[in-house]
Order: sequence, then C-alpha cells, then structure tokens
Amino acid sequence: MANRIILNTVSFHGKGAIGEIPSIAKTKGFKHIFVCSDPDLVKFGITDKVTDLLEKEGIAYTVYSGIKPNPTIDNVKDGVKAFKDCGADSIITIGGGSSMDTAKAIGIIITNPEFGDVRSLEGVAPTKNHAVPTIAVPTTAGTAAEVTINYVITDVEKERKFVCVDEHDIPEYAIVDPDMMSSMPKGLTASTGMDALTHAIEGYTTKAAWEMTDMFHIEAIRLIAKNLRGAVENKPENREGMALAQYIAGMGFSNVGLGIAHSIAHTLGAHYDTPHGVACAMMLPIVMDYNKEFTGEKYREIARAMGVKGVDDMSVEEYRDAAVNAVRQLSIDVGIPVKNEKVREEDLDILAKDAYEDACRPGNPRETSVEDLKELYRKIM
Repeated sequence: MANRIILNTVSFHGKGAIGEIPSIAKTKGFKHIFVCSDPDLVKFGITDKVTDLLEKEGIAYTVYSGIKPNPTIDNVKDGVKAFKDCGADSIITIGGGSSMDTAKAIGIIITNPEFGDVRSLEGVAPTKNHAVPTIAVPTTAGTAAEVTINYVITDVEKERKFVCVDEHDIPEYAIVDPDMMSSMPKGLTASTGMDALTHAIEGYTTKAAWEMTDMFHIEAIRLIAKNLRGAVENKPENREGMALAQYIAGMGFSNVGLGIAHSIAHTLGAHYDTPHGVACAMMLPIVMDYNKEFTGEKYREIARAMGVKGVDDMSVEEYRDAAVNAVRQLSIDVGIPVKNEKVREEDLDILAKDAYEDACRPGNPRETSVEDLKELYRKIM
C-alpha cells in the first residue's frame, strides 16, 4: 500500500511573518477577504494585527467572529451566509482550532454547496472542489489546523463532535508567527501545547504511522518537551519553539490519524464543553499506559525525546513506564488538572459509545471496546 503525504502549499515561519499577508493577497488577486476569527481575539485586538495590514494596503475585508470555542453547525451555517452576503472571494482565518475549523467548513461549503447541511461533511466526504483560497494564521501553539486536512464540528442537537477529513480543506498558506501567540494566557498555552503533544504521540503510535511521519512526530515531541514549560512562562524563544513544534506535529498526524485519547477528548468537549487541549492532556498518559504493550520499541524513543536519560539501559517495561511518567509530569508541571469532576457514572454508556464511534478510534494501536473506554473514563472521575 502506498503512503500519502499532503501538506499546505506555502508556509511562513518566524517573528513578523504576518507581514507577508498583503503581498500574498495582492499576488493572488483577492478583492474582498472574509476574516474568520473568534470574539476574544477581536475584542483584545489580536485580529487587528492582521486587518490593520489589510487596511494599510487598501484591501477590503469583512470580519466574522460568531464562533464558539467548540464550533457548532450553526456557526458554520451563519458563516456561509455572511461570506455570501459580503461578496468575499477568499478567507483569512485567525485563531486556534475553533476559528480554523469553522473557516475550513465554510470554505468547503462555498465551493461545494451540496454539503450545506454541514453534517454530510462528517468522515471523508466526497467533495469535488478545493475550498475557498485560505490563509491560516494560528494564535495558539497546539491544533496545527493550518497544515492539516482535518476539522471538527460540534452537533449541539446530538451532543457529539464529528471529525471531517478532506484533502480539499487544507489552507494554501500558513503564517506561523509566534508574535501572534504571545498574548495567550498560561492556561491556554499549557492546554494547546499538550494538545500538540497528544497529536505527536498518537500520530507516532497510530497504526498508519510510517518513517516520514515518524520523523515529524519525534521532532515535535522533542521540541515540546524542550519548550512547553518556558512557553507557559511566556519566554519568547520557547513561544517560537512551540509554534514550530505544533506545526511539525500537524504535518505528521494529518496524514496518519490519531487514537483514542482524541476520541475521548472529543466526547468530553461535546458533552461537558471541556476545552479540547485540557481533555487531551488528561487522557494522554492514561491512554499511553493502556496502549504501551502494543507499541513495540516506540516508547523508548518517546522517552528519549521527552528528555529521559539512560533509556538504552532500561528494560522494555522500564522505558515504557518512563515515557508515560515523563508525559504525566509535563502535564502536571504546566498546570493541567488530572480529574474531570463533570464526568458521572450514569454518563459512561453514551460517552463510551460516542468515543467508540469517533473517527480517531480505529487508528489506536490497541484494539479497544466500549467497556475498555468506560474504564478509561473512570480514571479521570
């Protein structure tokens, strides 16, 4: 079987990278840009860092910020209407996964209107046309949505999240500028950073992993272990390291999938509105421990990348435990809670069923069951 790699066409990295946006817009001939961002970024002037550049160059734009932290079907539908109403021809999405996932769905529906109900995009939808031309500007170091072919939408009516995988949704341009991430509070920096680590570790151990994606994931793990603690303290060099790390993780997992830490995190977000990164961080060491006997020698390299010393002198059991413990300690060090008090025993049937049906579950290195998933939820109660 052939292994496939899909990446965005062009990316710019480093301080001041957003300065490239006006020349991209002019080169591509954009006449009216739909700026998709979230309310807080607009409120606190982060979105203005980009729109001020557009204004200076006389490039027309409309801002759409009607987006929830776990974006909903209605957020997407409202965005499609707003895009059409303003006569836009392109998108700039500014934010974390919420803004980018919403923008991806909007961009796909505009060019593939037969999917306007949004729900039909779940899974691998048979879209025919690439999304609206998009420039993605992340403001968090975690989701890597600017370089992935995935997005997640919340179905409020059914209390579930659904994953969409579509090679047509990937933004053509990624602008990874650590200055756009400098205003992230500690808690958000920690949770999005742990989301990136979950991407890297699950992508490294998923059934579809292969040499090229392994290369991305191991480097991402190393960079996150080196930089996340400092990024939480808002040290500029560590912010830049995390900006790069999350992008590299995205290059990998977008092409090989994830595992049940993400399946469980999706249900916690849908049922309790738990922030995605927090849910991933809670579950990652628990799921790693559950999977450890089905990962060959990979935990040795995870432990090494996490900075554990002497792994070559350890037994298989020792280096697997060392990898799990290093991840758990990093999560504790950056302030992630270990329990979710909202999870109740009476909810476990539906939570486990939803996690089992989640698109990320089949990629898990260990075959799982609804009963196994219930036990994993109990570990965070």
